[in-house]
Amino acid sequence: MIEKDDASLYAKAANKDRIAFEQLYDRYEKLVYSFAYRITKDTTLSEEIIQDVFMKLWNGTNLYDEKKGKFSSWLLTITRNKAIDEIRKRQRHTHEEVIEKDSLVVDEASTERKIEQKEQREKIQQAMSNLKIEQKQIIELFYFKGLSQQKIADQCEIPLGTVKGRIRIALKHLKNMLGKEGRDIT
Repeated sequence: MIEKDDASLYAKAANKDRIAFEQLYDRYEKLVYSFAYRITKDTTLSEEIIQDVFMKLWNGTNLYDEKKGKFSSWLLTITRNKAIDEIRKRQRHTHEEVIEKDSLVVDEASTERKIEQKEQREKIQQAMSNLKIEQKQIIELFYFKGLSQQKIADQCEIPLGTVKGRIRIALKHLKNMLGKEGRDIT
């Protein structure tokens, strides 16, 4: 029998019900892969992330709470966190080699790029200063400190939906503020 409710499937899978787990895997494997690939731009790494995410689900490493949001959002948050962790891990390993190679070359284009980045950072900081305190705090936690939406909700003691709403509204305000002045945040 095929379950329609993700929460029911998850509860069964958490109790080591192989059929329920397979149904969840079949239902979300492509979504998790495409989301991981969008972050990593690496097919092999994305496949590894799928395996890790579903192993966490099978082993009960992360616990889903139906009251805090949709199962798919929870699953994508786990995927996002795992992808970011893997990217950071790989960057740490290649960082020393890059520093050695880069230290031998002084590139004027990179100096110009650094200046552009600094100017852009200042423009974004100026726009951020115009946000409401709650929005600014959540944007800083999510984008600059890398916390998941769930961790922000827990840390700030507010509902997950409120966190998501504040992020969406803050980004809209930032886009409008930067767009009015002909600034592009990309």
